[in-house]
Amino acid sequence: MGQKKCPHCGEWSKWTTDMNDLCEHCGKPLGGRDLEYHEIRERDKKANREQWIFDIKEHDGPVVVFLKKAGNLFYTIYMAILTFLAWLIAALPG
Repeated sequence: MGQKKCPHCGEWSKWTTDMNDLCEHCGKPLGGRDLEYHEIRERDKKANREQWIFDIKEHDGPVVVFLKKAGNLFYTIYMAILTFLAWLIAALPG
């Protein structure tokens, strides 16, 4: 266990390297900008997972998860082929 300077009040507090540790003096999280960055990153990860054509939910069964993953794989391959053809059409005349 170490100490970390609170980004809010400037006092030193005990810190267990957890971003959610609270300052002993003001009670605010010691994570500061790292905590904000972590929250933004988690939100972006969740949004990225939901943008797939077949969104895999936590309550889906193993067969449904397999089928959705297979569907996402074929969708990715399909989009890659279409993107290549579009690039080919754009590159040939020039």
